[in-house]
Amino acid sequence: MNITDFLDHLHKTRGWVLDADYYSQIETWRQWWKGNVPGVHTRAAEYADGTKKRTIASLRMPKRVCEDWANLLLNDRTTFQITDAATARYLLGDDEQQVGGLLRDLHFWTNANALVEKAFWSGTGAFVLSVENMTVVNGKAVPSPDVRLKLDYDPAPCILPLRVERGVVTEAAFVSECLMDGKPVVYLQTHTGDEKRRTIRNEWFRVTDSMSGTPVFSPVEKPPEGTVESVTVEGSPPWFALFSPGAVKNLDGGSGLGMSVFAEALEEAQGVDLAFDNYREDIRLGHKKIFYSADICRKVVDDKGVEHSIPPDDDVVSQFVHLPGKESSLDQPSEYHEYNPDLRVEQNHRAVQDMLNLFSFKCGLGCHRYDFENGKVTTATEYNGSRQDLVASANKNQIPIEGALISIIRAILWAAKDLQKAEVVPDTPISVNWDDSYITDAETRMTQMRDDAISGLLPRYKYLSARYGISEEDARRLAQEAAAENRQPELTFGGGA
Repeated sequence: MNITDFLDHLHKTRGWVLDADYYSQIETWRQWWKGNVPGVHTRAAEYADGTKKRTIASLRMPKRVCEDWANLLLNDRTTFQITDAATARYLLGDDEQQVGGLLRDLHFWTNANALVEKAFWSGTGAFVLSVENMTVVNGKAVPSPDVRLKLDYDPAPCILPLRVERGVVTEAAFVSECLMDGKPVVYLQTHTGDEKRRTIRNEWFRVTDSMSGTPVFSPVEKPPEGTVESVTVEGSPPWFALFSPGAVKNLDGGSGLGMSVFAEALEEAQGVDLAFDNYREDIRLGHKKIFYSADICRKVVDDKGVEHSIPPDDDVVSQFVHLPGKESSLDQPSEYHEYNPDLRVEQNHRAVQDMLNLFSFKCGLGCHRYDFENGKVTTATEYNGSRQDLVASANKNQIPIEGALISIIRAILWAAKDLQKAEVVPDTPISVNWDDSYITDAETRMTQMRDDAISGLLPRYKYLSARYGISEEDARRLAQEAAAENRQPELTFGGGA
């Protein structure tokens, strides 16, 4: 779907003044994330039958950078710390790895990780709460245990900020494309209101083409079964939470939206692809070439009467009567010439590596995140250069994500208590425990935990739980068994009491 066409429709019918030009920039970032930017990843080349466009090879590093940021910031080691036990059990289950509860039903961790990647290429990500099986009377929700909570995970092209106060989006609409009766429709969900009263409205628009080719959006008369046109809730936190990469946006427009993590590194991304394409072309064109004199080639005439010269190699001939040089003079040039192009491996490798270092640095990952030596990527233990740059950037990027995570969890808990009547405490203290493996690798961290356990600074069962991936209860039992086996018998002297 071309979001700018739908924005134009909203401008005409609702009077919403949204910056379509900024969404065009987001589309450019999406093309870089996919690794195919028109006008950048093509090059004109001359062939026998004229000029043709050739696709430039791409390493697709913008996508890799977004994947790496998602894996660093929100991965399987990220956990919630929730004070109220019943609330924690409702959200996270009873497992200490936090893989149960409502978040498991929502496939939260997988989708949240994917949303971070989408937010880092598009500039903004949104968690959006919705409710199924909800009974609405006179526009207001009626509590029921049958209510089911759902989450959507939207990137910037789906987010339309409607009200922004002090840099915070307080009202927004979310747009997506789907199918209804096998035909494309646009779904628009609008969130308006404040902390006293909020209204969520659902709309669908059919998409048809006009004579000029411009899409026409018309309201769907009959919405999907089981959905309501609008619902109003009172005293609820926002049903959506937005976050962006931590860097301050230096682009005009797009109020309420952030910018891609590689928005300031597009030239470096192009440099990476140009260096890689040159490396690839050197290899492609670097095979041995042999030029033959027409005198030693076999002549054939095709059915159109055109004569062709067939080199000896194509004839698979290994014995020749014709001599390789002119018989009349030893000074004449040879009738064949061998050419072995220089692959320039070292120069090409250096060019690719330099551009990778620049691109990594501009994206906040440090200069040597992608350091290839002897055909291998530098390991976490070996990678020390610019580690502080990565740590500082990661800490900065965690701040908006943490705010969004806690905000959407508050909305979920409010809906669980007020709409499901679940035994939860929406205002219980919540914090996020981040994975710090980008600072120290797993093996180093295990060694530190082992030393702390031996010295008595850390309970031994804590180390066993982390080392072997078992529950703390099982680890505590193992520690007790080990202590019992290693206990020395008491010594007595003289047989006396």
